[in-house]
Amino acid sequence: MTARQTPWGPSPDAATIEAMARATMARLPEPFRRHLGTVVLRVEEFADEATLDELDIDDPFALSGLYRGRPVGMKSVDDTGTLPDMIHLYRRPILDEWAETGVTLEALVAHVLIHEVGHHFGLSDDDMHALEASAS
Repeated sequence: MTARQTPWGPSPDAATIEAMARATMARLPEPFRRHLGTVVLRVEEFADEATLDELDIDDPFALSGLYRGRPVGMKSVDDTGTLPDMIHLYRRPILDEWAETGVTLEALVAHVLIHEVGHHFGLSDDDMHALEASAS
């Protein structure tokens, strides 16, 4: 994939955003990292139409990340034949938010990733903020 040109230079590609997300994952406290080993991380341009329809979202720029799976505390040995848990990061909405907010891209990617990791663990928003602070 080629990078697009922005006023600040070429926009980061999916591999760059994935590297930022993986670096954030590596900084998470060990008890969280241990349970993320089987979670698939995908960086895509946008959520697909079926996902947007399912979430009742009209604007594809309104969704920057999504967790698909069953939270750790709800898993069962009876869960067989299911797809792996996935965290999706959507590059274009993230880049738009980056341009609008002036936050560093690394901080924004970390924020979106940690929010989705929080869903994996069934955390509250307050818990997610504390986790984000510990990974900074």
